[in-house]
Amino acid sequence: MKTDLFDFDLPRELIAQHPASPRHAARLLSVGDSLGDHSMAALPELLSPGDILVFNDTRVIPARLTGRRGMAKIEVTLHKRDGGNPADAAGDLDAGAPAQWRVFARPARKLRLGERVDFAEDFSAEVMAKGDAGEVTLKFNTEGPELLERLHRHGIMPLPPYIQREAAGEQQDSDDYQTIFAVHHGAVAAPTAGLHYTPELLAALDARGLKRTTVTLHVGAGTFLPVKVDDTRDHKMHGETGVITAETAETINAAKAAGGRVIAVGTTALRLLESAADKEGMLHPFAADTDIFITPGYRFRIVDLLLTNFHLPRSTLFMLVSAFAGLERMQAAYAHAKASGYRFYSYGDCSLLQRAAPEGIAARDD
Repeated sequence: MKTDLFDFDLPRELIAQHPASPRHAARLLSVGDSLGDHSMAALPELLSPGDILVFNDTRVIPARLTGRRGMAKIEVTLHKRDGGNPADAAGDLDAGAPAQWRVFARPARKLRLGERVDFAEDFSAEVMAKGDAGEVTLKFNTEGPELLERLHRHGIMPLPPYIQREAAGEQQDSDDYQTIFAVHHGAVAAPTAGLHYTPELLAALDARGLKRTTVTLHVGAGTFLPVKVDDTRDHKMHGETGVITAETAETINAAKAAGGRVIAVGTTALRLLESAADKEGMLHPFAADTDIFITPGYRFRIVDLLLTNFHLPRSTLFMLVSAFAGLERMQAAYAHAKASGYRFYSYGDCSLLQRAAPEGIAARDD
């Protein structure tokens, strides 16, 4: 499909720079046969007892580093570990982070193989490989829990570029850019649909008879890369590490068999669920990388409803929601959201999408 189909204009003033307070005060746009304006606090009443919400329990690490090669400044954002077993503690860095990582570096073109980048007196990395679009493979001088400690000491939260911050960031983002479900260290971008949940909202969901569980997808910085090709078939997705345990798969399958709907909280949870489900809609345990790319025509296997924020134009995420709810419906929803002053992107408001009827076009799972 032509990438231009997923383009739209967005006034800069609608890009949220901080989250709502409290988090469940964010607005919620329900998108189905009609549009409805709500708040996140109303979510329990929009769902049915027996439905199951699936959250992503990845934890964002301070993945943005500033270093030097000689006297030249280098900015680095980790986006994917290069090694390690994703099945070990859901790929948690506490279980043993590998020393080697794929990163996005600026400027990358001047880096040479074998060159050292210094981030602090006790923290450096060697350039092991160079790829496309500023991607570089670095091998750090430490690994495991020590690497995680160095990142917390010398790194900052990897906020997306549309959130304006000073170079050192804001301390509040350490909490704001983390969901209350965050357990397994490894993401370099937040699963932002999960940012709206508070203990009060979870208690209301439980009282309503909703079920909930978690999966783990370590979100990569590739989430923020624009689609630069003219045709979606030419876009290359970056892989991300995901884990669904046998117990979680059984819980979700049981809820669906009992008539409950599967509600993915965020596109990250949806992509992992769809990667692990078979064509009959049965979910299986999963511990691997996924680079599934969902565009209109994809036949969804297991997810019935999607809770998600408002996404960037020409992004793979807007393509995904257009595949889920229908392109024309999402174009109308975004037009309504803009006219109604909804806040967009990572710290913005949320939408609850009903799945559109499939159009009968084959999926592309690469």
